[in-house]
Amino acid sequence: MTHGPSHRPTRWVSFVGAGPGDPDLLTVRAVDLLRQAEIVVTELPEHESLVRGLLGLPAPVEAEVDESDAEEAAAPAPGPVFVDGGFGEDGQPLTHAARAKVVARQARTGKRVVRLMAGDPFLYASGPEEAQACAKAGIGFEIVPGVSSVHAVPAYAGIPLTTKNHRDVTVVSCSGAAIDWSQYVDRPTLVLLSAVGSIGEIARELVAAGRPADTPVSMTRTGTVTTQRTVVSTLANIAADARAAKLEAPAVTVVGPVVDLRDQLSWFETKPLFGWRVLVPRTKEQAGSLSSRLRGYGAEPEEVPTISVEPPRNPQQMDKAVRGLVEGRYEWIAFTSVNAVRAVREKFEEYGLDARAFSGLKIAAVGEKTAASLLEWGLRADLTPSGEQSARGLVEDWPPYDEVLDPINRVFLPRADIATETLVAGLVELGWEVDDVTAYRTVRAAPPPAPTREAIKAGKFDAVVFTSSSTVRNLVGIAGKPHTSTIIAVIGPATAKTAEEHGLRVDVMAPNPSAEELADALADFGAARRASLLESGQPVTRPSERRPAGRRRASSK
Repeated sequence: MTHGPSHRPTRWVSFVGAGPGDPDLLTVRAVDLLRQAEIVVTELPEHESLVRGLLGLPAPVEAEVDESDAEEAAAPAPGPVFVDGGFGEDGQPLTHAARAKVVARQARTGKRVVRLMAGDPFLYASGPEEAQACAKAGIGFEIVPGVSSVHAVPAYAGIPLTTKNHRDVTVVSCSGAAIDWSQYVDRPTLVLLSAVGSIGEIARELVAAGRPADTPVSMTRTGTVTTQRTVVSTLANIAADARAAKLEAPAVTVVGPVVDLRDQLSWFETKPLFGWRVLVPRTKEQAGSLSSRLRGYGAEPEEVPTISVEPPRNPQQMDKAVRGLVEGRYEWIAFTSVNAVRAVREKFEEYGLDARAFSGLKIAAVGEKTAASLLEWGLRADLTPSGEQSARGLVEDWPPYDEVLDPINRVFLPRADIATETLVAGLVELGWEVDDVTAYRTVRAAPPPAPTREAIKAGKFDAVVFTSSSTVRNLVGIAGKPHTSTIIAVIGPATAKTAEEHGLRVDVMAPNPSAEELADALADFGAARRASLLESGQPVTRPSERRPAGRRRASSK
């Protein structure tokens, strides 16, 4: 009988494959179980941060607590409890039996336990032994397969393990007992695990057994993440080439003609921003889509809040406007940002109101993201710009006030304290009266941690993307100017002007004021830079790995 959620035994363990490293390769079932988990038994040190990132949980903070704060300190941290199931207190890997005891002990608590395992629980892992221990102890369990590094890492290196001409694959774990490599000499494709330390001996034995010395070999380290690195060589030279590249475990090795296909099929390590460390100075809530787009191009975005959104100093103006909205004082309400939507929604919740209070009111949104935020609240914008997604674009489409058609001539405009007057001036010119209300304040955020500030000044970031003039001013104010080697990308002309006023030379500018198009423009710059390096016969390096005397402007500017 299959155990559904309502029939789950009191003691239950879900053995979940975490995949080879890229969190996007977790299965839908794995993500669902992790969200429900009360205890997560990890296998690798990075598993806790993987789960925290997936669930949007803050990193753990260790701090001394005064006795007077004991009550607050006792409050449980959000999310599941993490238990190390891979290493003992001495830092040494646990045996399979010891791991099984850890899992069984947690299961006996009666809580929802997820045993997170690298790759697939039943492929070159301790899953079978741990599951057997659960069965022996009368603990129910399920197996959630994961993407295995056996095939995922070669795929990310652009090496298919099978083709129409090569259909056989042999996987060999090189840890443990000695291996007679003569029995593998006729196998067309070999996938070797844990072979980094012994690759020289393995290659010699394969050649001695009759494998050609020029047989292609690849070794891929930390596959599927942006630190991935692949060395391609031959059996004769792989040991020396791996040493020269300072290749360390973990790595997956492929031996066979399929390695030659990497020249045509390499797709991950050739992404335009592969491995680039990109600084995203935005509010935390606004960074998501931009960071996601950058990751898609192979970058490692690092979000550093530069703006903190705070309530207005005097809330009375906002209170009066919301009461006027409920009483039918306005014909229109215009939202100029996601933050404005959030501010009004919070005020509604404070008064016990909901979206029904907007009945009969026309709603305008300055752009697609603001309109999407309204939809999440159950509201559909009556007016959005047909052209430029900005206050100017909204004014161009806004209808003039008509004494016959419009019973009320007043517009409620909740916005930031530092907003420009473009929309107000345009509406007034069209005959409308505007209640321009400060719904929230944008203030400079606290400085980032010292290592981040040092990385900004020392050129350890490859690029920084500015999405507004305020992000330029605030980043420079809290962290200093980026190094001259760092590529500067901006969302539009106004932001470019502010960057130049602060002594920054702009390399990339989005063709339209959109976070997604900004990421696309930076990717185009990265692709052109990569092509130029290859054409000139130079190794492909990141901007942080070079220290040119000057910085050139991008042709897209």
